[in-house]
Amino acid sequence: MTRIVLGCGNFGGIGSAPAFFGQGESEEEAFAIMDAAWAAGLRWFDTADAYGGGRSETAIGKWIRATGNQPKLTTKTYNPMDTGEDHGLAPDRILRQIESSLGRLGVDRVDIYLAHEFDPETPYQESVRAFERLLDEATIGAYGVSNFDATQLSAALEAGRPSVVQNSYSLLERADEARVIPLCAERGLDYQAFSPLAGGWLTGKYRRDEPQPEGSRMTMRPGPYLHLDDERVYRGIERLSERGDPATLALAWVIGNASVSSAVIGPRRPEHLQPALAANDLSMSPSERDEIASLFG
Repeated sequence: MTRIVLGCGNFGGIGSAPAFFGQGESEEEAFAIMDAAWAAGLRWFDTADAYGGGRSETAIGKWIRATGNQPKLTTKTYNPMDTGEDHGLAPDRILRQIESSLGRLGVDRVDIYLAHEFDPETPYQESVRAFERLLDEATIGAYGVSNFDATQLSAALEAGRPSVVQNSYSLLERADEARVIPLCAERGLDYQAFSPLAGGWLTGKYRRDEPQPEGSRMTMRPGPYLHLDDERVYRGIERLSERGDPATLALAWVIGNASVSSAVIGPRRPEHLQPALAANDLSMSPSERDEIASLFG
């Protein structure tokens, strides 16, 4: 299951938003999700220092110690660990944050360490010095960037040796097809797609003129997805649903792109893994991907 990564951003919070620290999935619920993911063959877990204000990394660390399982690990840094705390990619902060991440995870190294956002206040060349030091010390296996546009990625490639780009990519978010994904292919970088279901929109759970499901992102943290409340999106999802389970098809569309190395999924319950498992077994040709994409205009 190398092309599906378990996203742990809802363990103990809703992503990196301090307002939701302590919410999201409880430790018990997180354990159930990790148990189910491991049983299904997922061997790569993705988190960040600020997910749940450290609660996500802590839950993963406790699960590793309790089970003895050793997943491949990605973590990230940039966002503050609480309201009013520091943020960014200053070298001393990167070195400080990796140590705290390793402590919460209970490991000596992580496989991939990502800059979670572009830092306009710190020249990337300075950040690279810290990432390269961690690479040389074998504290990390590789480093990369997340939420970088093509211009920012080009500058990162001039400054250092990023190996991974993790950006939002789905049937409803295709901006990276223009420059970022081709640049990754050209330079040999892995491209990981996060939010391949567009915050749950591509599951079909949001319906025109109906109340949004309680506890969903649209009731808790709607800002990044308000633009999807659009007739074009509703029509596209309805057409996709006529062809089968929309979540399965949407995930198969993402990993069916030969330039996408893997997709990061964030199930809220163990049963939410099923579309990813089905998508992993579903081969989608380029012409089928084009046809699916055309449903959204």
